[in-house]
Amino acid sequence: MDRAEKRELVTNLNDAFKSAGSVVVAHYAGITVAQMNDLRTKMRAAGGTVKVAKNRLAKIALQGTESENIVDLFTGQTLIAYSEDPVAAPKVASDFAKGNDKLIILGGAMGSTALDADGVKALATLPSLDELRAKLVGMVQTPATRIAAVVQAPAGQLARVFGAYARKDEAA
Repeated sequence: MDRAEKRELVTNLNDAFKSAGSVVVAHYAGITVAQMNDLRTKMRAAGGTVKVAKNRLAKIALQGTESENIVDLFTGQTLIAYSEDPVAAPKVASDFAKGNDKLIILGGAMGSTALDADGVKALATLPSLDELRAKLVGMVQTPATRIAAVVQAPAGQLARVFGAYARKDEAA
């Protein structure tokens, strides 16, 4: 990598750290290329990104961001997983780590809050932003359907009464 490529990588990582809702740092020693591609595919499907960068460059990229306090996590072979949705990256990384003991989550950050490995796993158990939105829409729609049912009930009762009178008049 020449200087220009390093500068570009640092700039891209810095922008990613600034816009990320959460960042996960993990050791990946021993993971095969196929497993790494699988992790990248799952992360991309969830709206996140997985990067392997030199620790020195990652530490430089962290400067000036809210996540600057996780610099100490960058030792050994580390990868960075991040996403705009604060739950997506931790969820995918934790799920992948359950099935693959070679991926060891070291910690991460959510905004300016530094997280240890347990904090990342706790964040992974939360529902995603889309799931929360779906629940909220469901909660908003439920009272509306109940109101519609209550409003329609008297009209239905009136229609049945008028129908009964009409049948009574026809019979007489």
